[in-house]
Amino acid sequence: MLSRLFLVDTSAWIFALRKKFIPSIKDRIDQLLKDYVVVTNGMIKLELLGGVKTEKEFRRLKSRLNALDEIEVDISVWEIAYQTAFELRQKGITVPYTDILTAASALKSKAILVHADKHFDLMARYIDLEVESFVQEVRQYNY
Repeated sequence: MLSRLFLVDTSAWIFALRKKFIPSIKDRIDQLLKDYVVVTNGMIKLELLGGVKTEKEFRRLKSRLNALDEIEVDISVWEIAYQTAFELRQKGITVPYTDILTAASALKSKAILVHADKHFDLMARYIDLEVESFVQEVRQYNY
């Protein structure tokens, strides 16, 4: 039996990787990593690596991210993103295009999107996006 894949968004990673991490998010990502079911994409890697402060931290995080399977953002993902953006806009929903691209990656790979970003919960109400949301946990920590 094949395991489901989980695309961990930047919004979840940051609450797992910071010094004052949120335990529920860190524990969930750690378990998914142990189960070898975490995937990433170039946008998530860009957002994470663009935010590091030191060369040492950059090299360490890049090495860890490179160990994950990556959803290639090819033309098929872009096509899903274009269609998703259009459909959401027709319904009066506007979300950042980076989030639409990440959602398109999850849709293409049939991955569950793990996140702490209200935009993904909003999108999931209108498109066939499976999410595992930590938005409430983040609110409890007053971030």
